[in-house]
Amino acid sequence: MTTTPRKSKAIPKTPRERMAARRKRLRAQGLRPVQFWVPDLRNSTVRADLRRQGRLLAKHPENGEIDNWIEAGSDFSEWR
Repeated sequence: MTTTPRKSKAIPKTPRERMAARRKRLRAQGLRPVQFWVPDLRNSTVRADLRRQGRLLAKHPENGEIDNWIEAGSDFSEWR
């Protein structure tokens, strides 16, 4: 009876090496990384500023016209 040689255990990769390998696989699929920065809604100062901006937008003299333009270009049929 012949025995097959055992594979030696692979040395665990570091988190940095695993992430590099993942990024390489994703790039091979034609993807690229993109970073998004969004308002931090946990921050009370940010929330207050967003409310302030919302109040200013609500007073815009062309709101009706803008709403009509948005609705004309939107398809809400899949929302139900």
